[in-house]
Amino acid sequence: MDRLSPLDAEFLHLEDGIAHMHIAGVSVFEGPPPSVEDLEELVRAKLHLIPRYRQAVRSVPLELGRPVWVDDPDFDLSNHLRQVALPAPGDDAALSRLMGELMSEPLDRERPLWETVLVEGLPEGRWSLILKVHHCMVDGVSGVALLAVLLDVERDVALPVPEPWRPEPDPSAAARVVNAWTGLAGDAGALARRLPGLLADPVGSVRSLTHTGQGLVRFGRHLSTTEPLSIEGSIGPNRTWAHSSVSLADVKTIRNAFGGTVNDVVLAAVSGGYRELLLSRGEDPDAAVVRTLVPVSVRGEGGEGVLDNRVSAILCELPVHLADPVERLAYVREQMADLKGSHMAEAGDALMTLGALAPPMLLETGSRLAVRLMHQLPQRSVNTVTTNVPGPQLPLYCLGREMLEYRPYVPISHGVRVGTAILSYNGHLAFGVTGDRDTAPDVGLLATAIAAGVDELRQRADTLSS
Repeated sequence: MDRLSPLDAEFLHLEDGIAHMHIAGVSVFEGPPPSVEDLEELVRAKLHLIPRYRQAVRSVPLELGRPVWVDDPDFDLSNHLRQVALPAPGDDAALSRLMGELMSEPLDRERPLWETVLVEGLPEGRWSLILKVHHCMVDGVSGVALLAVLLDVERDVALPVPEPWRPEPDPSAAARVVNAWTGLAGDAGALARRLPGLLADPVGSVRSLTHTGQGLVRFGRHLSTTEPLSIEGSIGPNRTWAHSSVSLADVKTIRNAFGGTVNDVVLAAVSGGYRELLLSRGEDPDAAVVRTLVPVSVRGEGGEGVLDNRVSAILCELPVHLADPVERLAYVREQMADLKGSHMAEAGDALMTLGALAPPMLLETGSRLAVRLMHQLPQRSVNTVTTNVPGPQLPLYCLGREMLEYRPYVPISHGVRVGTAILSYNGHLAFGVTGDRDTAPDVGLLATAIAAGVDELRQRADTLSS
């Protein structure tokens, strides 16, 4: 019986029937498609590597502890696998519509929090897997690790023999309470064991505390409210989704020509996309402030394959007010260099560590109150979310078929009507843009404009080198 971390639990608390807290991806494979029976055999053979796939979340009585993972005694793999055939001609628009429909449906809290959909009928005999997992189980990095477990790095790989499994008995209410408070004592003990090291290096400890304090101050300053924009405000339960992709080699060419990092180039292109979106809506980007939350992984060495959330975040402003793409890149590069020294990510990680000691009843009550307030007064401090996750740079295979593309999905929450996920795979960068269907049906324009922004920067880089 494992407890959810404070951040894992928070993703559960934020879900309210309107804001769905699952992440997902669309994997496109070469044909021909397998049968759903073949897919079931694949997943069954690897379930022993993914224990969370057979576990459900259960609460602790009276919220005396964080929720726990327990074996689902009625686990049935067929409840988590579906097969869908796209209507002819099965084009990309149809797949994107299906993705929006599937992402509008919450996962069943009574069962393990995942679902995989086999989609047939894509052009050229291709097919797709849509992997949908609750955010309380994985973040972007561990989501990629999950994909790597399900797929193979070689085309012809024999499936392992399924290992026998018998669910552990469902723990009683009393056992859950005891486990919760034993775990809380363990968290406190772990922090206490760090004290000797802190006392042995008082200068370093003071420096660390100072950095954390500076990070909190910088984060607080970035939470000032912005002028209203159409990309923020209340949302409904339905989603729309669009995507685009570019060559990773092109992005690296731009980086080499103008400096910075791959992430800087990506954020500059996203900034140009939002500028085009605002212009298309009749808004003035020159006077706009678009502030994005950027998740930052805080996984230590050896934690890449663990299924949980180990992220903090920074806040940065996308330079939508700049019309020139090279100027946008320079702005982003300078801002990100400053933010890396701001200690925002360290401050967020420290808060999560301290959150492990807070009474779960207070945290859950506070989260629910915050969600109710956002229904009435949507926040205007964060306009959007932009997450960038490195994926495998080699081909992956499912039942002998090569995965040709991987397109990511990021959830949106109250006050944030549009979000962008970026993921690299085998020489390409894919952009997946999520929108609230009622207020942001035009996210396809944003996805297209982001890719066009990379193309424009590549042309400028070629001109510079010629």
